[in-house]
Amino acid sequence: MTRLIVFGCGYSAKRFVELHGAAFDAVDVTSRTADGAAKLSADGLVAHVFDGRTTTPDLARAVEAATHVLVSAGPDEDGDPTLRGAGDALGRAKSLKWIGYLSTIGVYADAGGDWVDETTPPEADSERGRRRIEVEAGWRGFAERAGSALQIFRLAGIYGPGRSTIDNLRAGTARRLVKPGQVFNRIHVDDIAAAVAAGVARPEVGPVINVTDDEPAPPQDVIEHAARLIGVPVPPDIPFETAELTPMARSFYSSNKRVANRLLKEGLGVELAYPTYREGIAALAQSGAAGRNHTPVG
Repeated sequence: MTRLIVFGCGYSAKRFVELHGAAFDAVDVTSRTADGAAKLSADGLVAHVFDGRTTTPDLARAVEAATHVLVSAGPDEDGDPTLRGAGDALGRAKSLKWIGYLSTIGVYADAGGDWVDETTPPEADSERGRRRIEVEAGWRGFAERAGSALQIFRLAGIYGPGRSTIDNLRAGTARRLVKPGQVFNRIHVDDIAAAVAAGVARPEVGPVINVTDDEPAPPQDVIEHAARLIGVPVPPDIPFETAELTPMARSFYSSNKRVANRLLKEGLGVELAYPTYREGIAALAQSGAAGRNHTPVG
């Protein structure tokens, strides 16, 4: 019997469960709050409240029976909530054979627009990135002690239904920030789900896998393309130097790199449904998706 436990069933992890959860005999998911768990339960999922400190008896029993664990909950200032709050239960999971950790390409330092790949040492520029590096190391150590396969999926900026440039344009909140030479990789949420599913099928690949699209692109180009596609005015250029941004938003622009995805395609055999932002935006425009944008990761 295969049993998947998902820690932090947010946007990306939930999409994986929706598309690929049927591959497992049982699936349990967690949320930090009772309201979040109730919403997941309303969608037909077996949901537990997990605050990153302790596990309920029901969750502990599910974890101890797990064969697969997907960790989507991000680190906080005290480290990784899953290892901290559920590490003991995971240590008792005698059938655990695979751990997937959703990380970020933000662990790579600024490369001045050059290419990086999985062989590039992680040397994050930001505190968020440094925390991710520490947590990745924590999961490497745990997996080694447990004798489980580990795959660390370093995700680019996530977009998809309800979280895209299309949504911001329709809401009138899109801004074309222009920083010469700046590029970002992106990844559609469905391609993240495909990458994780491929990892479950090929646990020997990795342990680090960059999950990005094929074409790092300037953010202002993406907004212009989307605006023309749906027939709305292209927002005016806003020079990055004079833009009013939160410290977090500004920090995303401090690192400029192109992230290669060869291992994703050649190692895991993933054929991206949305290899560039053009295919992704076209699909979202056609579906009429609405919602809010997700800030590029890294």
